[in-house]
Amino acid sequence: MAADPTTPAAPSAELDQELFWRLIEISTALSSERNTSRLFERILDAAQDITHADGGTLYLIKEREEGRPVLEFEILRNDSLGLSLGGTSGNRIELPPLPLYREDGTPNHSNIATHTALTRKMENIEDAYYAEHLDFSGTKAFDARSGYRSKSFLTVPLCNHADEIIGVLQLLNAKDPATGETIAFKKGLEPIAEALASSAAIALDNQILLQDHKDLLDAFIKVIAQAIDAKSAHTSAHCQRVPALTEMIAQAACETREGPLQDFDLDESDWYELHVASWMHDCGKLATPDSVLDKATKLHLMLDGIDAVKTRFSAAMAQLELKFLRQIAAQPEQAAALTAVLEQELQVLRNDCLFVEKANVGGEFMKPEDQARVRQIAEHRWVDHLGEVRPMLTEAEVKFLCIERGTLSFEERQKINDHMKVTVQMLESLPFPKNLKRVPEYAGGHHEKMDGTGFPRGLKREQMSWPARMMAIADIFEALTSSDRPYKAPMKISQSLSILQKMKQQNHIDPDLYELFVKSRVWEKYARVHLRPEQLDVEDASSYL
Repeated sequence: MAADPTTPAAPSAELDQELFWRLIEISTALSSERNTSRLFERILDAAQDITHADGGTLYLIKEREEGRPVLEFEILRNDSLGLSLGGTSGNRIELPPLPLYREDGTPNHSNIATHTALTRKMENIEDAYYAEHLDFSGTKAFDARSGYRSKSFLTVPLCNHADEIIGVLQLLNAKDPATGETIAFKKGLEPIAEALASSAAIALDNQILLQDHKDLLDAFIKVIAQAIDAKSAHTSAHCQRVPALTEMIAQAACETREGPLQDFDLDESDWYELHVASWMHDCGKLATPDSVLDKATKLHLMLDGIDAVKTRFSAAMAQLELKFLRQIAAQPEQAAALTAVLEQELQVLRNDCLFVEKANVGGEFMKPEDQARVRQIAEHRWVDHLGEVRPMLTEAEVKFLCIERGTLSFEERQKINDHMKVTVQMLESLPFPKNLKRVPEYAGGHHEKMDGTGFPRGLKREQMSWPARMMAIADIFEALTSSDRPYKAPMKISQSLSILQKMKQQNHIDPDLYELFVKSRVWEKYARVHLRPEQLDVEDASSYL
């Protein structure tokens, strides 16, 4: 039976038992590490510790755009020179990647790292300056610049469970623990190094696979968000801005040290769960009809119906003129009086047409007297091409034009609201792993109100998580300040905060999160990145608390 590559080989008589058990401990630690950068560092730290190496480099194989594999530097360490690059150090490695194949397609065996990757064999070099089968000119040039002496090398291939090469672990200058002298890497350490490389490769490959799946999920949810935004030019980028604002609010909540949120915190997994939920918060809009989602005016269905109404007014005015012209021809002595009456009646039609155009925009509250005027205008008559007398406005048009707020009728608003039901249904049907189980709750609650009058489930404040309540504020504030909506100008911060303040007083949004939003100036941070400069008109926000 073949040996399990993840299990370290048993130590031979000449191997130190302590090293063997140290390797077991390291292998266990590597298998439990979930952060890729920290995993890279733990692999190199463990290898240097076991072999007493002064320095080391971890390379990973990556594909370039032209399809040629290269070894990219992930971690570079040198204790004597005080070098710590890559990983969580925050210091970038500026060295170019090492190509495994030359321009002519031949294998690049001149570099010890690429040679090891190509041959999949360990290289133990006692002194690089006397190694004839490999080119160490670059190493010698580095030594000349730095005053360092690169001597012993132990380079180990990293192969995954499918026996595919995924990287190279290179150790530099073994040190005698007693004297600190640079020595060759002991032959007895080679099995230990191979076992460590095997465990590291499996752990690393699993982490890469998990990251690939995570990247695929991220790309997928962003494609969905982009598709939703693409459905309407009037809500474009909404699905991209809400996640940014939600995460700003969450960050402020994590940083506060007072009030009900002082103990609120998110770990790496929690942040990712919030990230997925905020990007998916409007996925149900995929099922919302474009005619409703993109309804810029009250009469807008697939096209703006105001054009048809204006045509009717034009026809009515032309018919009125024709009628008066015939009367003037029959009674030329009454021409002046008839012309004055004609102009008066034409002006009435012009004014009524302008009023209907303004009412169609839906930018202001529709007062009862304005609704009555719409009904009165509908009583005007015009003659169609078949000679039939028609009302100036149809019953459906009267209903739409009398919408009190915005451009949507009650039925259309219900269709919009239905996107939340679809969002919840879509997300709850997905087999989210344990660390993403709360995505449907977070994403499905951004239209709920703290008093239980929201939708789709009528949840009250105590029934909602902090992240779901955060997303509600982010969704509202983005909509208020957006410059994409055709039925309104983008609101300034002062007006937006005033509206949020009223919503807090009406128990529609969470009061503690609202206070945090204002005090920590999340609105300002968001505005500086996503809004127009003229929208940021507040310096002292104390009046909004």
